[in-house]
Amino acid sequence: MAMAVGPSSGDEDEVISAINTTPLVDVMLVLLIIFLITIPVVTTSIPVQLPKERVEVRATRPENIIISVDKAGAIYWYDAKLPDARALVVKLKAVSQMKPQPEVQIRGDLGARYEGVGRVMYACQRAGITRVAFITEPPPLGG
Repeated sequence: MAMAVGPSSGDEDEVISAINTTPLVDVMLVLLIIFLITIPVVTTSIPVQLPKERVEVRATRPENIIISVDKAGAIYWYDAKLPDARALVVKLKAVSQMKPQPEVQIRGDLGARYEGVGRVMYACQRAGITRVAFITEPPPLGG
């Protein structure tokens, strides 16, 4: 006597309409393992040290030069607006001859474009300034 498994219909040539999902699950598991192995290699292939945020107490000295850049990209020597970057270079060349050379502190507005701050840095480079610092506002406490 033969044992019957499943519905007992006399027709053995009946088509099974259910989709076999086992091969699909196997392929997905293999792809998942491949991605888990290859993604960390791609993301950490170049070792780069990113700058860390730190708060330093800076002593303001009277000989330090403060250059500010506002939202519109205008350059200020302390509180006096300069007409262009050439005037800044002329003033910085006079400062670069001082012994010891004072530190140039750049204050860039949060809404200013990088171009304005870049012009100030380029002017410092052309004038021969060796000490340049960026003045930022410290983050709020606990944030």
